[in-house]
Parts: sequence; structure tokens; C-alpha cells
Amino acid sequence: MYRTERLARDIVRDMGGEHIVALCVLKGGYTFFADLLDYIKALNRNSDKSVPLTVDFIRLKSYSNDQSPSCVKVIGGEELAALTGKNVLVVEDIIETGKTMETLLELLNQCQPKIVKVASLLVKRTPKSSGYRPDYFGFEVPNKFLVGYALDYNEYFRDLNHICILSDRAKEKYKM
Repeated sequence: MYRTERLARDIVRDMGGEHIVALCVLKGGYTFFADLLDYIKALNRNSDKSVPLTVDFIRLKSYSNDQSPSCVKVIGGEELAALTGKNVLVVEDIIETGKTMETLLELLNQCQPKIVKVASLLVKRTPKSSGYRPDYFGFEVPNKFLVGYALDYNEYFRDLNHICILSDRAKEKYKM
């Protein structure tokens, strides 16, 4: 949790003083999103200068089993026009190749927000990376399939309180 608290402090330092719309990327980002916002709220309570904060949600779907096809399905993107002129903090669970986030950022930029920053709990070291790096991230992780802390494999394992590498045997067992 220390890393999440540190990220909250960095975000408030960089974006503080102005209203922030925190945009949670579902489904995998919800646990990290909730924890990060709890720390931001705690900083607000313990400071003489608080950060006005509202929340919104968007769902991106880019996985089937452990494969990420070339297309990204965006659910809830029709309401993004409300972000025009706003300071947006996108909160994601993991950045793998970066292509999914680049797709979302293109969509967001069409709505002309004031600024957009991205916070991700994890960044994967992969040769397939587009080179995209979020503004804030907690940990850099190896090129393995991870589950837990809301990261899933075919909707399984979101309920784990920790993050672990999914074995090939588990992939076979929970395959669609």
C-alpha cells in the first residue's frame, strides 16, 4: 500500500488545486482505483488545501483467454464529451503493450480535456511494447500473465487480495 500512497501524493502534488475527474478503467482497475482514491481523500482531509474530485468509469475489453487481439472494445465512451476542458486522471490496472491506453487516449483527446494524466498500478516489461509509459505507475513487472487484485483471467481471480503469475495449468483449467 505504500506505493499507492506515494502515487496519490505525486498526483495531488502535480494535479492538486484544481478539480480532477478520476476515470476508472474497468474492470481490472477498480481495486487500485478505490485504494488510490482513498489515499487522495485522506490527503484532502489532512491538508489545508483539498483537491476537488469526481469519478467516472469506462470499460475497455481487449482480452480473450491470455491473448490480446488487435481491436479494443470501448464501453461507455459515448459519455466522454463531459470531460471537455477538465483535468482527467485515467486509472488503469496494468499497461502491457500500451496499445489499449493509446486507443483510449486518442478517444479522450477528441473530447478536448484540459489535461490527461494516466496512473497505472503495473507496467509490464514486454518486447511487444509500443513504448507508451504512464505518467504514474507503481511497479514494473516481468512479461508474465498476472491475476489478482482485480486483474483476471476470463473473469476468474479478481477476488484475490494479492497479485500472482497464472500458471499454464490454470490457464488450461479456466480457458473459455
